[in-house]
Amino acid sequence: MSSKIRADALAVRLEQGARALASFATTLTDAEWQTRVPKDGRKIGAVVHHVATMYPLEIQLAQTLAGGKPVVGVTWDAVHEMNAGHAREHDAVTKDATLDLLQSNSTAAAAAIRVLSDEQLDQSAPVSLNSDAPLTCQFMLEDHAVRHSYHHLARIRAALTR
Repeated sequence: MSSKIRADALAVRLEQGARALASFATTLTDAEWQTRVPKDGRKIGAVVHHVATMYPLEIQLAQTLAGGKPVVGVTWDAVHEMNAGHAREHDAVTKDATLDLLQSNSTAAAAAIRVLSDEQLDQSAPVSLNSDAPLTCQFMLEDHAVRHSYHHLARIRAALTR
């Protein structure tokens, strides 16, 4: 498979996930937007905003690996702290602003993925978030930027069907 096909397939999957999250979010009532996700504690609106906000960072981490450099200093404790801070800061985020951010950041993320070559997608280096396991750029993209919207959409749907 040529690099354009692999990179484009990853970008398409990211775009599909972002669109699915956005489509679902547009149907939410104001009360649903304010509903807290069980075991997570964040409001649904803050979670959707979180996904939108994380695209640039997730792409940056993948680009680090694409360049053959290790991801250092990123721990689950740091991730949880960042997520908690984001939730506090964006507790009252509006749906329109969030959906605009989701659209613009997912579009930028997909564009960044599309320029990656096969060699860059296959490049690996240690990742501190994963016990310094040597992971490929493609795995980092799939496990974070591509998966993120699907993961949270499933949790949001589950929160609203209880």
